[in-house]
Parts: sequence; C-alpha cells; structure tokens
Amino acid sequence: MPSTFPDVSKIQFEGTKSKNPLAFKHYNPDEVVEGKTMKEQLRFSVTYWHTFRGQLADMFGVGTAVRPWEDGTNSVKMAQKRARVAFEFIEKLGAPFYAFHDRDVAPEGKDLRETNRNLDAVVKVLKEEQARTGIKLLWGTACLFVHPRYVHGAATSCNADVFAYAAAQVKKAIEVTHELGGAGYVFWGGREGYTTLLNTNLKREMDHLAKFLHMAVDYKRTIGFKGQFYIEPKPKEPTKHQYDSDAAACLNFLRQFDLLPHFKLNIETNHATLAGHTMQHELEVAGSAGACRLSTSALGSAAAMVTSSAPAAATATGFANGSTTSTFMSPTSWSSRATRRPTRENPTSTTVGEPPSSPCRCR
Repeated sequence: MPSTFPDVSKIQFEGTKSKNPLAFKHYNPDEVVEGKTMKEQLRFSVTYWHTFRGQLADMFGVGTAVRPWEDGTNSVKMAQKRARVAFEFIEKLGAPFYAFHDRDVAPEGKDLRETNRNLDAVVKVLKEEQARTGIKLLWGTACLFVHPRYVHGAATSCNADVFAYAAAQVKKAIEVTHELGGAGYVFWGGREGYTTLLNTNLKREMDHLAKFLHMAVDYKRTIGFKGQFYIEPKPKEPTKHQYDSDAAACLNFLRQFDLLPHFKLNIETNHATLAGHTMQHELEVAGSAGACRLSTSALGSAAAMVTSSAPAAATATGFANGSTTSTFMSPTSWSSRATRRPTRENPTSTTVGEPPSSPCRCR
C-alpha cells in the first residue's frame, strides 16, 4: 500500500531550540532517566479510538476530522486499510505501543459469528503490521457501551442474554489480545452503573459484575494469557454513576469480591478530574494499596499498576467452554432496571426476576 503520509518523515528529538513543528522538543526516547531511557519510562501508546475513529463531532454538528484514506464505508476492507494507515502513523511518531477496543478496529456484523470473523480478518493485518514495525499492543479491550443492547449495562444488564453476549464478546477480545501479544487487557464499565436508584438493585448488579470478572480471570488462566488485567476508573458519562467511579471505589470492589490479586488500575487523568480528584490523588490512592508504576498513552490513559499479596479466590466458570449462560438460570430469573417497577399484584412485571443463589454463586 502506498504511503498515506509521504511528506512526513519519522519524528525526531531536536531539543528546545528547534523551530520544527514536527519534532520533539523535550521527549528524547534515548535519554536515560533514573536508570531507564525515556522510552522505557513513559511507554507511550497511541489509542486507536481517538486517533483513527473519532470524528471530532459534537451534538450540535457533524464531524470535522479530515481523513482522506476513509472511503465512507464500515467494511472489513476499509478496516484493514485503516489498520495499515494507523501503523504508518504510529511508526513515524515513534510510539512503541498502541491500544484498541474491538469495535474500533473491526465492524460489527449481523451476528456474533460474523462479528468475530470480521475481527479475525483485521487482527491478521494488525499482526502483520506489528511484525513489520516492532510496535506492540499495550492492551486491548471490548466495547461494551456503544451498541443499543448495552443501554442498561453489560455485566450489570437486567437481561441475561445481554450478559451472555457481553461475556462472549469479552472472551473473543481477550483471545485476540492474547494472539497479538498484548501486555494487558482493560475493563472499562462505561454503562456499568445507574441513572437512578429507584429501579436499581445495586448489590445484585455488583454481584453480577464480580461474577463476570471472575469468569474472565478463569478464562485468562485457561488460555494461558499472561497479560495484566486492569480496571479503568471513571465516575460518570455515559451513566449518572459508574460503579468503578474512582481508584478507591475500584479497590474496595476488588477487595470485597476477592479480585484484588488479579487486577490493577488504569488511571486516566481526565477521569480523575471528572471524579473531583487530581491525577496525583488517584495515583497516591492506587500506590497506597501496593506498588504503583506509571505508563502513559500518547492520546489517552495512564496505567497505575497496583499489586497485592492477597490470596486468589477465583472460582467462577463459564468462558472456557464458550457457554456463558450455563452458569445462570433462564432470562426470567434476572432482575430488571426497566422503568416499569414490579407491583404487588404482578411482582414480575419488569419481565425478569432475581437469580437464585445456587446456580449463580457470585462470590
């Protein structure tokens, strides 16, 4: 494929006196700081969603991003071309890593089978480009917030079929992250929260979220994925309140459900601000729970890696055999966050009820 940026050479460090707008003034990847090069210390990553998928739009107008390589389709062919463009950009920028959501890199199909085929087709190109450039995957994740099915959440959805679909999507996302040699995998619960407590059973939803994460931990072990699992705190947007609202809330949740040995925190600066904190505060909270190390993204997050010596207690199953519904009863056994609440005359008017404790041992 011909170069998309033929007039741009690789960005170099030229120092503070340089007048070149396409040069690093302060970042020298080869300069040693505290025993490591800047490249090793900072571990810059280009995030696929902001850089190549965001249209620079707001609710009052259309997108203003100019991307001449786009053909206006959401096809697999376009996704493959976009991947090659992305790697040329990342290579010229000199970033050693990239990160993505599954739906950033490949389009959703008419069903899960087609969607997974689409992802496999693009992952093949990503793998080729990684081998060609030496650029590595910092982490992958699943987009569990854009599709209308996730309007009430994914792991915390009131519908069992949505929980099952989300589990299958995460299963596939972990597999491709493993295939691409990803250093980690991130869980961001953009819709794992509530808009109002009036129709929300918070304890039940937290139990379901914990069950979901235990299943992921078990599947990670089953396929031999050695990458680190992360939770990324954010207090709100799109929900009024997210269960992973800040570092302290995440750590409390992980301790409560015996997940702390398996997860660290992916701290993002603007999410800290949105929670009413500073980035330094969130890092301090994370660090006080164990050892804290920082890795930043060129256009996104910084991972505050929290470790713990607490014993592991992951006992849930479900991902390994590809069946996520086998650990739960039928859809009529689930709670609901629908706007219509149960009545004394019709206690199941929300269409689904509470899961029995036996088949769904969430702790």
